[in-house]
Amino acid sequence: MTAVLAVDQGTTATKAVLVSPEGETVAFASVPVQRSYPSPGRVEQDPVDLWESVLNAVAQLPKAEVSCVAVANQRESVVIWDRRTGLPLTPCVSWQCNRGAGLCRELRAAGADGLVRELTGLPLDPMFSASKLSQLLGADAGLRLAAARGDVCAGTVDSWLAWNLSGGSLHVTDAGNASRTLLFDIRRLEWSEALLDLFEIPAALLPGIVASSQVIGDTRAAGVPAAPIAALAADSHAALYGLGCLRAGTAKATYGTGTSVASPTGGVVGHSRNGLAATLAWLHGSPTYALEGNVYSSGATVEWLARLLGLEGASAVERLAATVSDSGGAHIVPGFAGLGAPYWRPEARGLIAGLTFGTGAGQLARAAIESIAFQVADLVDALDTDVGRPVEELRADGGPTSNDVLMQLQADLLGRPIVRTRAPDAAALGAAFLGGLATGVFTDEATVEELGRRGDRVEPHMTAGHRQELLSAWHAAVSRVTGLGEPESGTH
Repeated sequence: MTAVLAVDQGTTATKAVLVSPEGETVAFASVPVQRSYPSPGRVEQDPVDLWESVLNAVAQLPKAEVSCVAVANQRESVVIWDRRTGLPLTPCVSWQCNRGAGLCRELRAAGADGLVRELTGLPLDPMFSASKLSQLLGADAGLRLAAARGDVCAGTVDSWLAWNLSGGSLHVTDAGNASRTLLFDIRRLEWSEALLDLFEIPAALLPGIVASSQVIGDTRAAGVPAAPIAALAADSHAALYGLGCLRAGTAKATYGTGTSVASPTGGVVGHSRNGLAATLAWLHGSPTYALEGNVYSSGATVEWLARLLGLEGASAVERLAATVSDSGGAHIVPGFAGLGAPYWRPEARGLIAGLTFGTGAGQLARAAIESIAFQVADLVDALDTDVGRPVEELRADGGPTSNDVLMQLQADLLGRPIVRTRAPDAAALGAAFLGGLATGVFTDEATVEELGRRGDRVEPHMTAGHRQELLSAWHAAVSRVTGLGEPESGTH
């Protein structure tokens, strides 16, 4: 059997898949990874654990003739390691970590937000890598000196994995991952000196920029098949590719710990009036950009409620939610680490609203599930307004898409179909497509586009009046956290 080996290193699990030349996932393995919460607002992971989870996931796959290796990864998380030994010098600071919030506030107060948005397409927000990296350097004078000398490496998770896969011969990142750092000029496709100065980050610390689909080296790590490393892509970007959303007018939602809603804008950097961010989705020949909105907490909300109620994981919450027909008017606004798009309020904190004596565990479970669908509906509404026409369907991937209650509610709140991928991991599939194009396994993007759009349709059934009633109640709950009221983009 000849296949592409794709790895998707995510926030809660690392997946490894073998993808056939026909675009089918022929083997799949998943290994959980842990997060730690050393203080309020801080979220970290062990870089060694992340790398070992890759090896463990790959070891669970059957033997195959591997044509190339492709990597998808959690975005914005950042780690620093020793250039000589390859050992990590810091934790992997998660994209969920809020440690850069103070610095972002200072820079916004100094008027830097306009510069950041112009060069990167992103808001000045602690979710992105730069403020985390700046805080790591600022907390250790010796580390800052070593960084200036070029003795240490920094990178997002793709960079850390490429280093380990190549036996320490590659310190690179793809342009799509770089575009999520607040340090990368998405038009010039290079690190920005102005942004490096703004965040006080030495250029010697950063990886080289490579295309998302390109043979960049070979695997040299024990436990990984010998093969070219042919793709690096951020997980949300890879999922967009894996779901066949290669052209303007298509859109996807990747449901996971957080949720990303994105739509490609082609070779043009998009502009949002409704709280979405412009991002570089992938670099394959020429750059493809996208408009995107990010929900900080979706699956993470369900996990939190499981811990709170003493339940065995998200599946138990989903089963509990299915025992009731609605939340009884209860809402969970999951501002655990702030609210992302379209509000961008990092200082926001979570809220449970609408409690009555009739509210039970089932209603709270339902409210947790509903919070995911409501947040995605807000993002799709913003996307519709920005592109000037409704997206006809939303292609969906990620573990929570197996929840039929969530998918039906999502279709109902959008008033349009959801196409749920049959692939167990769309990000890994997209990375495999990108790697396969670089090595001749797949012939052209038209083939990839056709392979990616396969899935099961979920049709909406809710009336427009009921939909608007539910959305208005949700926005009223959100306004108690943000003070902003409903998003300006209006109705769905």
